[in-house]
This record gives sequence, structure tokens and C-alpha cells, in this order.
Amino acid sequence: MGASVALFEANSFAHGGSGRNVGLVNAGLWLPPDTVLAQLGETAGRRLMDVLGQGPQRVFDLIAREGIECEATHAGTLHLAHSAAGMKDLARRHRQGNRVGAPVQLLDADETARRTGSQAFHGALLDPRAGTVQPLAYCNGLARAAQRAGAELHEHSPVRALRRDGSDWLLEVNGHRVRAGALLLATNAYHMGLDAPARPISSIVHYSQFATAPLPDDMRARILAGGEGCWDTALVMSSFRMDAAGRLIVGGMGKASGPGSRIHAGWARRKLRQIYPELAKMPFEYQWYGRIAMTSDHVPKVLRFGPRACTIFGYSGRGIVPGTIFGTAAAQALLQDAPEAFPLAVQDSYHERFTGLRTAWFELGATLFHAVRPLPFT
Repeated sequence: MGASVALFEANSFAHGGSGRNVGLVNAGLWLPPDTVLAQLGETAGRRLMDVLGQGPQRVFDLIAREGIECEATHAGTLHLAHSAAGMKDLARRHRQGNRVGAPVQLLDADETARRTGSQAFHGALLDPRAGTVQPLAYCNGLARAAQRAGAELHEHSPVRALRRDGSDWLLEVNGHRVRAGALLLATNAYHMGLDAPARPISSIVHYSQFATAPLPDDMRARILAGGEGCWDTALVMSSFRMDAAGRLIVGGMGKASGPGSRIHAGWARRKLRQIYPELAKMPFEYQWYGRIAMTSDHVPKVLRFGPRACTIFGYSGRGIVPGTIFGTAAAQALLQDAPEAFPLAVQDSYHERFTGLRTAWFELGATLFHAVRPLPFT
């Protein structure tokens, strides 16, 4: 579009949730379709779901076009029923999804066991539109693509202040001043106290992941042999997928550092043993955690805080597809002064109360759940 573009990253590229997420390229939001329609209205809700429903294909097309090596696997995702009640929830999501045109399929326990290689689940909801990526590699691949297109990207360059100065935005970066006609603030769950006219407002959910050593060939041949990524219906949800090296990556809510770290690590071991008893002694070689920006209604927010300036936040655990789509829309909206380019309405203000208390409650709840509650497969 002919713009001069610069990106200032406070840490290294993909340092935050962009590189630490589960890697599920899911279609749509975490919410069931009827809830999206109830919260946004029929027209706005269907528009958002339609755009995000096409999102996985856009992500995989972008990966192919830019030659991004990120273990892209377009084999669908499985939302797994951890209990009989979870299966009823998936049946409702199946009916609602089909009603709005989503090609999701409800699988019984036998088919779920065949796909996962585990007898632990009551069934699953398969979304063939979806898939998985290695998120750190995907984000870094996007950075290289942006550089090839002419963007200037600067790591370890935190913006210390920004303000309106005449017809431009003035940024203070590493002792320098930068002028910009349009501005996107993209800090989300990793906002670092920047003095800005607006900032993301959400609660923070920590999510930890534990990667095993590469599995033997015989186990790789029957565990997630089709390459699907998985997450479950439990209130304190968990996830797992296989990477290209054959590591099984198990994830769950909670912060893998600090007071609860040993509890969450112990839960991951029990979880692995529950799903795949044959992997009970398989060591975890890596662990990491990231932050999820969770809005109270689980819907992303686009907040306009001045002329040709906005911030986007609150992907609520669905960052890869919405982040890719909202980022593209932001370029169009800011450069063309066209807020309608976003797939949902732009807001001039947004407030939530008690976000700090909710953040603490989420971590406490995950820690207690992982410490005292039996794994809920019945």
C-alpha cells in the first residue's frame, strides 16, 4: 500500500503470547456460536464468525505464500469431551456450529480413540478447517516476510512514551523520537507500563506447556497419527499436540514458575499418565508458559484512542487466527482511515473492573484444581 512501516518490539520477536501459545489454528472464537450471536447481535455476530471461520485457510495460505517453515499441519483440531457432561456440551456446539454453516463433525468415543490413540475421552468435535503450527516459528516467519516487504523491525526497542504532536504521533524509543501518521499499539497481555493514551484492559490467564522427549516410532504411529491438535472441555482446560520431532506437548492453565510451579508440573505428569499410560515414564524435556489476555465476555476488542490510532487486545485464548486477521485489518483501517475493515465494531472506550482480582483468582483456581482435584475422566 506504499506505507513506510516500522515495528518496535520491547523484547525479541514473538517473545510474548505470539510465540508461547498452544499452536492451534482454530476457526472462530472460544465461545459457542449462539453465545456470540447473543452478545454481538445476529448481523455482527455472523460477520465475525464467517470471517474467523475462513481464517485458518488464510493462515495456511499466508504460510505457503511466504514460505514460512513452521511445522504447518492442516489436519483439523479435536475438542475432546473429558466427561459425559463435556460430550453434551460438544453436541450443543455441533448443532449450533452446523446451523451457522461451520462444517464441524461430532465423533463418538471409538472414533476419538482411533484418532487420539487414547481411551480417555467420551467423544470429540472435529473442525476440519483448523490445524496446528509451531507458533514461535510462525511469528518469526511473519517478521521475515514483513522485512522482505520493506518494513523496518527493531527488537529490544521498548516505546517509553507516545503522544499526539500536531498531526502526527510522537514516540520515544531508545532515546530517539519517531513520528508516525498512524499507530497500532499491539501489547495485549504483555503491556509493560507504557505511558500511552490507552492500554489493553483484561484479566491475565497463565498457560503452561510441557514437551516430552521425542516418542519412539511405534508410539508416534498411533498417537495423534493424523496430526490433529487437541484441547478438552474441562473448566480448567488442557491441551496436547505432537510436534515435528515427535514430542507430545501437554498444556494446562497455570504458571510454570513461582509458588505453583511444582503443582502444575506434577499435574502435567499425572495428565500424561491419564491420557497415555504407556508414556507414564516419558521425561519432559522442556517447559514454558505464557499469558492469555482474557476479556470478561471472551471477545477481542479494538479500541480507538485518537486519529488513526488503535489497540487490539483480548483474544482470550484464540490468538493465531484472530491475530492474523485483525492485524491485516488494522493495516487497512489505519492507512485508509476505514474502521469498517475490522470484522467487529471499533470502540472509543472500554472498561472492566477487578481485572487484577480475576487474574489472581484464575491462578489460584488452576493451582487448587491441579493440586487436589482428581483428573476428571469418568
